[in-house]
Amino acid sequence: MPRITPIAAKSDVPAEHHAVVDGVMQTFGRIRGPFSMLLHTPRLARHFLGVVNFFRDESVVAQKLRSLAALTAAREREGAYVWAAQVEGARKAGVPEATIDLIRAKGDPAGLPAEERDVVVYVRQLIRTNHVDQAIFDALLKRHNVQWMVELTAAASYFGFLCGIVNAFEVSVPPGGDPLPR
Repeated sequence: MPRITPIAAKSDVPAEHHAVVDGVMQTFGRIRGPFSMLLHTPRLARHFLGVVNFFRDESVVAQKLRSLAALTAAREREGAYVWAAQVEGARKAGVPEATIDLIRAKGDPAGLPAEERDVVVYVRQLIRTNHVDQAIFDALLKRHNVQWMVELTAAASYFGFLCGIVNAFEVSVPPGGDPLPR
């Protein structure tokens, strides 16, 4: 059970911020997870909603690789809600079940295709140490460009941020959500 009452409806937010709730509803179809907490500060929620919509509509990082970054960040930050919220989208984006299982188990990504392996390693290093080895950075930059690197790094950091919100406020995993071991 969450540590504070989740925002569940537009009526839970002052009228001057109803447009933010409308944006959340438009993006997600309902108020859920991190946004049930972020809407306690509607101006902050508005800014993060912009980030969500950027990644959904404008990012140069392909959905499959963003999904790998999201799952890796969620696993590293033990974000059970974020994991459950992202895993089905990762499947739809073409992330193989074996890769999802590997990330869930914090397994060795050496056997993954190079592109996937490098994203998993990059995000793990970033989350675990707040640094990235030059070799993995260079490998990704060689395949992509600076904009792609910035957006991948921002995506991984964003999903790590969401884990902090849901973990601090103990937001429950939705019923039937894909479980994350502790």
